[in-house]
Amino acid sequence: MCGFIGYMSANLKEHALEKRLTTVDMTAMITHRGPDDVGYYFDDHIHLGFRRLSIIDVESGRQPLSYDDRYWITFNGEIYNYLELKQELEKKGYKFHTDSDTEVILALYSDIGKRVVNELRGMFSFIIWDQEKKELFGARDHFGIKPFYYFETDDEFYCSSEKKSIVSAIKGNGNMDLESLHHYLTYQYVPEPQTLSKEIKRLEPGCFFTKKLEGPMVIQSFYKPTFCPINQPFAQEVKKIQDVLRDSVAMHLRSDVPVGAFLSGGIDSSSIVALAREIHPRIKTFTVGFKRKGYSEIELAQETAAELGVDNLHYVVTPEEFIKELPKIVWHLDEPVADPALVPLYFIAREAKKHVTVVLSGEGADELFGGYNIYKEPHSLRYFKHFPNGMKKGWLALASKLPNGAKGKSFIERGTTNLSKRYIGNAKIFTELDKSQLLRNYQGEWTYTNVTKEYYQSINHLHDIQKMQYIDIHTWLRGDILVKADRMTMAHSLELRVPFLDKEVYKVASQLSHDKTVTNQQTKYILRKAMEGIIPDSVLNRKKLGFPVPIRYWLQNELFDWAYQLIIDSQTDHLFEKNYLLFLLSEHQRGVHDNSRKIWTVLIFMIWHQVYIEKKYDFHHLSMERETFVV
Repeated sequence: MCGFIGYMSANLKEHALEKRLTTVDMTAMITHRGPDDVGYYFDDHIHLGFRRLSIIDVESGRQPLSYDDRYWITFNGEIYNYLELKQELEKKGYKFHTDSDTEVILALYSDIGKRVVNELRGMFSFIIWDQEKKELFGARDHFGIKPFYYFETDDEFYCSSEKKSIVSAIKGNGNMDLESLHHYLTYQYVPEPQTLSKEIKRLEPGCFFTKKLEGPMVIQSFYKPTFCPINQPFAQEVKKIQDVLRDSVAMHLRSDVPVGAFLSGGIDSSSIVALAREIHPRIKTFTVGFKRKGYSEIELAQETAAELGVDNLHYVVTPEEFIKELPKIVWHLDEPVADPALVPLYFIAREAKKHVTVVLSGEGADELFGGYNIYKEPHSLRYFKHFPNGMKKGWLALASKLPNGAKGKSFIERGTTNLSKRYIGNAKIFTELDKSQLLRNYQGEWTYTNVTKEYYQSINHLHDIQKMQYIDIHTWLRGDILVKADRMTMAHSLELRVPFLDKEVYKVASQLSHDKTVTNQQTKYILRKAMEGIIPDSVLNRKKLGFPVPIRYWLQNELFDWAYQLIIDSQTDHLFEKNYLLFLLSEHQRGVHDNSRKIWTVLIFMIWHQVYIEKKYDFHHLSMERETFVV
């Protein structure tokens, strides 16, 4: 695991010294991603920088790495099938000088070119420089587990594992993308490929690109996850899930350093721990919680760990340290993500790092196997499908006249509204009406459905449950779940691996019919059946929690003064109507409405603005000082 940066220009030779120093500084900005080693490569057209966290081939896996005196690579991630790929390449006569998966990628690229991405099983972002063709090739993994940012002008091309490296090179965030701000307020993250900086983009998951010295980068897709249900015997499907998950966990346990696992007490993480324990019986598990009743899974996790026979270490987060660490957390995020669950993840990653270098986690199970409670909505709303459109419009008009919070209002609104308009992913914070009151420069044409409408156009044939899963995989998973997982663990130089998000696991999950995943009463139905006898019975039907955070209560009590002062002090008057925000905060404190998620979404943006725009905090000390560099 590591972090990389790249800089490419046809005119690089004219500013060689300046750009070498910039490369060193960009690389230093992501020291937390790889504290074990640093490496560089320079020629007349490209500069590469690399920070390394040693996981596999600790002795000889340094980067940038060359192959055949022609190719140079910087690579962030892990390729779990590299041993198998290496054996096949050796049969063809390819020679290797290291035991690393990085060299396998290069040799495979030398063999089959761009098709290399189709053979890789793992998480990855990388760039390969072809000295002979003077061409840069890069790619990002199937689901977007590893990040990839880039900035392109007519003369220059920057790319990096984290946006902050590019921000440091171009001396600022550039122009704020106000459309992305609109979407952030709805989704609680900025949907890919955009960022809050107009000039800086993200390479989307399952994509690769080529970039020549002259001309723009050319991006192509190599993988698009979708659902293709196949009628199969139930017992056969259960066996397939068991087999592919066992195989995936075994692959993800490949490491030369200690491996642990996060354990929340639910079925996802418990499944991973139970399968990992079959290979490493003494695997350590880690859990986080809060003192407030109903907001801690520590006891449940300890019970699960005891039944599985593994150690469990836990950490209790206080409101005071929660707020104290927030600016640093937002700095690590690069872009604001207003999911409160990322904060406890930050703290448990810090504790886990004291014991292990790699952790397994259960991200992706909900999207692949239908785990969110909202996926049961098509069942509860099924009778509305029989209503004529005219009747639906009448019911919707009636519901709109009911006061907010009135019994049945939300149910009728959801039942009479097309899925493509009501469901845009797992989070929906501000409505368009809300945003028109909040934003000083509200633009109605930047509606939240702009993000999802193209996705819906390609999935008309799917059942509504699978449409919801598909939308989450292409928005929520890559924009929220995997961002917080990567940044909060990398903040502590801890590698996180997600066995559910394996292309072989997805192949099995994508063939399941909707009634095998979500029933009237239960989510993840077939996964629970597959885990019977593997995880404790007490876990199989446990209510989903997933590191809950008492934001609602804290904003009424311990954090009210802090939130009020942050709104007052924030230099965002040109963006927000602060009186509206203070009204929401007052309503929330008095218990009139639960506005906690709306308030939290704006507060996180304001902290991001303080960190990256107002420069109120200086976190450069978190990265190493510029390494001694001899030109």
